Amino acid sequence: MGALAGLRLTRRGAAVLACASVLLAFGIWASYPGLVGLGLALAVALLAAVVGVAVPVPVQVRRSVRPTRVPRLADCAATVVVRNTSTWLPITASGHDRVGGEDLPFDLPRLAPGASESTDLPIPTQRRGEISFGPLTLHRYALADLAEVRQSYGERTTVLVEPRILDALSLPAGTRRGHIGADERIAHGGTDLTGLREYLPGDDLRRLHWATSARRGALMVREDADPSAPHLSVLLDDRADSYAGDGFEEAVDVVASLLATAAESRSPSRLITFSGSIDVTTTSAPTEVTTGLDPELLGQLAVVQTTDGGSTGAHLFSGSPDIFAIVTGARAALAPLLSDASAAPVGIVAIVDEAPDQLVSASRGVTVLRGPRAEELVHAWRSAVAR
Repeated sequence: MGALAGLRLTRRGAAVLACASVLLAFGIWASYPGLVGLGLALAVALLAAVVGVAVPVPVQVRRSVRPTRVPRLADCAATVVVRNTSTWLPITASGHDRVGGEDLPFDLPRLAPGASESTDLPIPTQRRGEISFGPLTLHRYALADLAEVRQSYGERTTVLVEPRILDALSLPAGTRRGHIGADERIAHGGTDLTGLREYLPGDDLRRLHWATSARRGALMVREDADPSAPHLSVLLDDRADSYAGDGFEEAVDVVASLLATAAESRSPSRLITFSGSIDVTTTSAPTEVTTGLDPELLGQLAVVQTTDGGSTGAHLFSGSPDIFAIVTGARAALAPLLSDASAAPVGIVAIVDEAPDQLVSASRGVTVLRGPRAEELVHAWRSAVAR
């Protein structure tokens, strides 16, 4: 059924079909055996051509790609292995492989019975997201080009292109939050209670919160954070009209880099987008082993896209406990962003700007970073923000 679905007559085949029909009809009507014989000959030739291409090509297609998750702009290729499963018939075919919504030409050289051919197809990684490739479609033409068929082989596979993680070095020093409203910037010491969760086998019994456990009738464990560990809040501007070109791709790279820096230093962090499509809070206790940015959060950043709708507004982050970073594009209105960033102890606005006047500046007590790419913005962060 799959072969018949992709089978069609060429222009030459359609002309032969028309001629055969006319000759048969006129020959039978006129009782002219010569015309009937010629019409039958054309019909038999056309039928033979259709049957010849309707039989599936005896090939087996295997597709592999490693790794299945790659950073943006990294090299990535899929390996396609085509094997002739016939024991006596050599094959030759051409076709295309569908990669990222585009058809890439695929020429299959002559394969002897039992032989195989391996080809590497590049995977485009200029943009984040799930890139699908496959199946392989082979085109075959019948004798005299009377008919052609397109048959698909192999399965559809995907690769997740994630944002790049650049080295932002570190975060500014944290702040101890007191009960009398005074904030003291410190380097280390103490813990803050950031949350409670149910006990899991292997948890440190010293972290049990007995009062809550007694109230709930179940063992509850403290989730603590060092008060000197900076609390990073990041607002990603996902409004389409804030960016030009691939500016949003660079912005997401910056966001991933800052969140990865917080994860490596075991600092609590929160990420939210203007549209509200992402709102994730992460905590990390000082005793936990840091393994970098959560793969699930990285996966969300890999597929987030710009929106044309309304926004929740930056005011949700006003008064963030430590560091409030807004990542936006050059077309966004800067004044309201500066107003919200200035409410935090440390406010930073990172702007993807193709033609910045200067990389680092200050406005209303907020550090403003500008750069055409994530590399320049992260470098500016390391120079003006990291401690």
